[in-house]
Amino acid sequence: MKGIKIEPEIDLQIDLNVTSYIPDEYIQDANQKIEIYQNIALCKNEQNIQDIIDEIIDRFGNMPHELENLIDIARIKYLAKRLNLSKIASKTIKPKTAVVFTFEPNKFELDLNELVKKYGNKIKFTNGIKPTITLQIEPNNERQILHDVTEFLKSGD
Repeated sequence: MKGIKIEPEIDLQIDLNVTSYIPDEYIQDANQKIEIYQNIALCKNEQNIQDIIDEIIDRFGNMPHELENLIDIARIKYLAKRLNLSKIASKTIKPKTAVVFTFEPNKFELDLNELVKKYGNKIKFTNGIKPTITLQIEPNNERQILHDVTEFLKSGD
């Protein structure tokens, strides 16, 4: 069959040292919890994220930080897919924390000069079959780690 070649979706692995789940105290009903997890997993852009945040707050009230973290991970996921990332993982190098961004083979499209201007010696690039960028971050707290990762991914746009 002729037509447009469809690229398979990248199976993105995110392994950050943050707690991200829906606490039982926040949503007791298992079916409602599953529905919210599914809605978060289906987020493909910022509008989807904002819609789910609005729905959650309308239905259940202010979100606990664990759920905010989960939503931030959904945001990181859609940003990372646009940059052809296959893995994002925390790595602790005492006393600092680093996040390693692993790219799909032959799909690295970031402007390294711009990243060096912005991050200086906080980033390290490793070329290979799967190129990686390691970003040193200040591990103040989980929210800060997620914020720093999100901002790094946005700088790739």
